[in-house]
Amino acid sequence: MKVSKRVKSLREKVDIKKEYSLEDAVKSLKENSNVKFTESLDCAIRLGVDPKHADQMVRGTVSLPHGTGKEVKVLVITKGSKAQEALDAGADYAGFEEYLEKIKGGWTDIDVVVASPDAMGELGKLGRILGPRGLMPNPKTGTVTPDVAKAVKEVKAGKIDFRVDKTGIVHASLGKLSFNEEQLIDNIKEFLKTIMKLKPSSAKGTYVKSLYLSSTMGPGLQIAKDDVFASIK
Repeated sequence: MKVSKRVKSLREKVDIKKEYSLEDAVKSLKENSNVKFTESLDCAIRLGVDPKHADQMVRGTVSLPHGTGKEVKVLVITKGSKAQEALDAGADYAGFEEYLEKIKGGWTDIDVVVASPDAMGELGKLGRILGPRGLMPNPKTGTVTPDVAKAVKEVKAGKIDFRVDKTGIVHASLGKLSFNEEQLIDNIKEFLKTIMKLKPSSAKGTYVKSLYLSSTMGPGLQIAKDDVFASIK
């Protein structure tokens, strides 16, 4: 497989066998970003859980102190005056029947869907469209709530949701490389604290098996996880 000059250059500048501190990894990813767009900082954590068992499913939300750096398009499915409340709070779209019809027609040009409980009866019928795209609202992530305005503000401010995949890995985007190092580290630590709080009581053995940070187009750097988690307790 042919390797580009850019990738060859990156491989010469980083040691993929080394365990990095958070600070050194963030610094390296920022210094070695050489693409024509602002890359995201991505995190991948391999957990010692078996997602096939419901009591070992790791899923949650976290409000990143410095946000994600992304413009998030939010749709609120709700009835009556709550639609206007959602729009006033910053939602990009809000309403009921007209948006249900748009989704039925295949429209999914949104990043997050928030719904009030009274709208879920009809919205739930669109699970085959929204589910595979990760857009179906869920009470566990705070996207099914009577206070739609609050939910919109939280999402716009940098609240993200995450869940472990079938291989036991949690992926999350934790900011842009244009953030300063301190902002990125704050975001990472807040995310890791949340992961630790969600440790299932039924999980046996090592909970966090490995931790990697990467940029959108950059290499994955292994983090000295024991040192990191010792510092955030």
